[in-house]
Amino acid sequence: QVQLVESGGGLVQAGGSLRLSCAASERTFSDYNMGWFRQAPGKQREFVAGITRSGGSTTYTDSVKGRFTISKDNAKSTVYLQMNSLKPEDTGVYYCAAGERPGSKAESYDYWGQGTQVTVSS
Repeated sequence: QVQLVESGGGLVQAGGSLRLSCAASERTFSDYNMGWFRQAPGKQREFVAGITRSGGSTTYTDSVKGRFTISKDNAKSTVYLQMNSLKPEDTGVYYCAAGERPGSKAESYDYWGQGTQVTVSS
């Protein structure tokens, strides 16, 4: 199985930046599409960004377009989420996920990390 471990979360002021990392214990990391999701307290988990196996295609939820960038390093078996111009509404637990098919729904992904907390203050 694929094990995913997120890191890089923390507390940041509005307008600041964070870079999340997700390391995978998988030699065939390039076989998987990757995604980032987030969940605020009392809310459903929502899709944030996704990237295809080769890293050639990316997709973002409207609220983060122009601010967040997802990238993938197959050699390091790591996916990243660069978050700029952070807003309080970006606060939540961020999860990385891996799947054999791309998608913006949680059901499209087969493996999940434990999550990392991101808190954006005003």
